[in-house]
Formats: sequence, structure tokens, C-alpha cells
Amino acid sequence: MVTHVRAEALGDERGALLAFLEEQRGGIRRALLGLSEEQARTRPSASELSLGGLLKHVVEVEQGWIATARQVPPAVRRDPSNWHESFRLAEGETVAAQLAYWEKVAAGTEAHVRSVPRLDDTFPLPDGPWFPPGERVSVRWLCLHLIRETARHAGHADIIRESLDGKTAFELVDLEGAVGPRA
Repeated sequence: MVTHVRAEALGDERGALLAFLEEQRGGIRRALLGLSEEQARTRPSASELSLGGLLKHVVEVEQGWIATARQVPPAVRRDPSNWHESFRLAEGETVAAQLAYWEKVAAGTEAHVRSVPRLDDTFPLPDGPWFPPGERVSVRWLCLHLIRETARHAGHADIIRESLDGKTAFELVDLEGAVGPRA
């Protein structure tokens, strides 16, 4: 699990953006290390957020944005009536299954970002009250948006994990990336 992003190869902006996104994904994965399904569903604050719910949300968001960029429907359609479901694991959904799905989504993200001719290539934003009508954004914007979204929720995940058992990310993974407590 990435805890430091190495400098990109000269001129590899795509690689740099994808590496920073992977670093933030790692923050969420680290927060889940060693937890039971029950703990991952626990909401230790006044908020509705749990680690399992955050995981599901970031996976859905990433998949949805890549679908938008590819101009295909997302795997899961969300609207005001079911938006809250993106923040909690439903009956039968597991952390392990969400993590496995995230691996596929992440591979799809990388494939898409590497396949477009230029990071300046654009796609239309979906219709929504929070987007200006007719707005287009670049693939670079998409990468930065995914980094920001994932990083924000990685921060939430740190706080939730610490609230559950007092552990922080660096107690769960050593600087070389091995899982477990540091000596």
C-alpha cells in the first residue's frame, strides 16, 4: 500500500496523477486493516459514516466518474431517493467484495486515463443542479477530482478508524508497506 508517491518519470503526468490517486486509495484500505465486518459497519460518531460505507461510496464515485468520462451509464444510478445507500453496506455486501470490486474499478480508471490521446481531451458533465449546463471537463480535471474526492474520504476514514480502536494508519502499516504494527 502506497504511503509515499515516488517522483514520476520525466513527462509522465498520467503516471503521476494515477500514483497520487492510488496513494489516497491506500489510505482508505489501510483504515480497514484488521477490522471485522461489524467494525467496518460501525458508525462511531454523530455522522452516518462507517468505514464500509466510505469504501462503497468512493468505489461508486470513481466508477461513476469513469463511466461519465466514457459517456456510458454508471454501474449504479444514484439520485436523491437512493443517494444515502451509497454510504452504507447493504445486506450481503462485504468489505472484501467492495475491495475486490475497487481493484477492477481502479484498473478501469488507469486503462481509461492511459487510453485517451491527451489529458486535455474533454467530456460533458452530467446533467445536475450542481453542474453548469453544457459544461465540459478534461481528463486531467477528472483525475484531480478523483484524487480530491478520495483524499477527503481517506481523511474521514482515518478519524473513523481512530474512533473505533485508537489506531492510526501508521500503526497499521510500516514505512516499507508491510502490514502490521511497527516495532
